Amino acid sequence: MAVVQKWREGMSSDNVKGLVLALSSSLFIGASFIVKKKGLKKAGASGIRAGVGGYSYLLEPLWWAGMITMVVGEIANFAAYAFAPAILVTPLGAVSIIISAVLAHIILRERLHTFGILGCILCVVGSTTIVLHAPQERQIESVTEVWDLATEPGFLFYTALVLTAVFILIYQFVPQYGQTHIMVYIGVCSLVGSISVMSVKALGIALKLTFSGTNQLVYPQTWAFTLVVITCVLTQMNYLNKALDTFNTAVVSPIYYVMFTSLTILASVIMFKDWDGQSPTQILTEMCGFVTILSGTFLLHKTKDMADGPGLSTSLSMRSLKHEEDDGFGEGIPLKRQDT
Repeated sequence: MAVVQKWREGMSSDNVKGLVLALSSSLFIGASFIVKKKGLKKAGASGIRAGVGGYSYLLEPLWWAGMITMVVGEIANFAAYAFAPAILVTPLGAVSIIISAVLAHIILRERLHTFGILGCILCVVGSTTIVLHAPQERQIESVTEVWDLATEPGFLFYTALVLTAVFILIYQFVPQYGQTHIMVYIGVCSLVGSISVMSVKALGIALKLTFSGTNQLVYPQTWAFTLVVITCVLTQMNYLNKALDTFNTAVVSPIYYVMFTSLTILASVIMFKDWDGQSPTQILTEMCGFVTILSGTFLLHKTKDMADGPGLSTSLSMRSLKHEEDDGFGEGIPLKRQDT
């Protein structure tokens, strides 16, 4: 109770707004997966399934409802970065996994394994730990202040390392190992993603200040951040699609979440100095919360196709058949996607 009371007294109004927006984003995004899947199943019953190249889902209102729900969630996530530090917002993306898993259990009748329930609990415990010990949002009065932070030697060095690694991966490793090593595509997505989140946060702050009466659109830095956001997001989407098209989604999702979230927190700590003013105990507690979320996420993904009871081994052997029925292609090996 003392921790909760201290949190209530110390958490700024901006952090509270960011927390509410991040949780709302997870709610909308988690629900959108279920609505879209219902739409895909309904469209597939009367036309060619999306998994085998069909586009009948584009005529299905339920699928569009899911897409709109996802867009609303992404907008809320974008706004959350304008109010709260990335170390608070980014890990809360795991809440959407919980919502998706629970709704799938209730609406789609996809059984949630006992270890899946434990994974949900771990995600909740980890998220709560981070929320209770999250640093305060830095008070910024102009987008030029964000630009000054982005051009400090520490973050410039991090950006140079990221760009070097990305170019090496794209031009040296993607042609040779992209189809066989999952970390190549995910590495590009995660590295670029950490820069995109910092730019999204800068752009969000600029828009927040503009809507509050201090126009930031007259500064060239605002448009520079916009250009970086567009470039990074397009690169992310391109290589994430390549990863999803090549490898098993159940493997891609948790690895991408771990790498993307870890690098985003690192970039935020370097650029916005989120840990300045925090004690080592608070920082360690936040890291423990993050590791707890990662553990819960892996449990959820590893057990999402498993069933309780004596038929566990049968359920494991039927995983590839279930994917074939849902997606229109088989997944005969755990890592690499295998088209029929």
